[in-house]
Amino acid sequence: MQRTTSYIMAFLLVFSVSAFSSASSLEKTPASPYSVLEELGTKLFSRIAANQQEIQKFPALMQVIVKEELMPSIDYRYASYRILGKHLRNTSKEQRAMFVSSMHDYLARTYATALMQYKNQQVIFEPEKSFEGKKIVAVKMQIVDMNKPTINVVFKMRKNKKSGEWKAFDMVVEGISLLSSKKAELSKRIAKQGVEQVALELASIAK
Repeated sequence: MQRTTSYIMAFLLVFSVSAFSSASSLEKTPASPYSVLEELGTKLFSRIAANQQEIQKFPALMQVIVKEELMPSIDYRYASYRILGKHLRNTSKEQRAMFVSSMHDYLARTYATALMQYKNQQVIFEPEKSFEGKKIVAVKMQIVDMNKPTINVVFKMRKNKKSGEWKAFDMVVEGISLLSSKKAELSKRIAKQGVEQVALELASIAK
């Protein structure tokens, strides 16, 4: 059960955040986190669908697609700082940059691995709601798969102060926050081994 839940969470993380992919390619300032999700959510998966045969032959292509289509819309710096938590204040500028870079590559690999399971699932988006004055918005989405229970997802988007873009930094499934889970896991390792050592381990996994 735990393995199944972990797989679903990993897949849903990729599925949900990918819905924000390349929002800036059409608008410098997306009007709404809801419209970004609904209008641009299929771009990444369209590219995957168009390259299915190539991906099966060369799995590394999936990570290339993820880095090009998905990662620009992930607020991995903010997520990295949230994961560091109390350890952030004790890090140097160089250590923070190292950790953020490692998290970027680690997440890209994680997403690419999970996306190998993509099978054209149906997505139902939450209707537009007022978000005026909000910097962080929780958006709901349902993933419908034939002969399987519908999965309800809540993911969190954050508005960039400078660009006005909305990017994903966390998602919650079955009441579990992936960001909080990763923070709990890495915080203990950072306390014992230090930020640089954990960053090196993440970078090694991402290769």
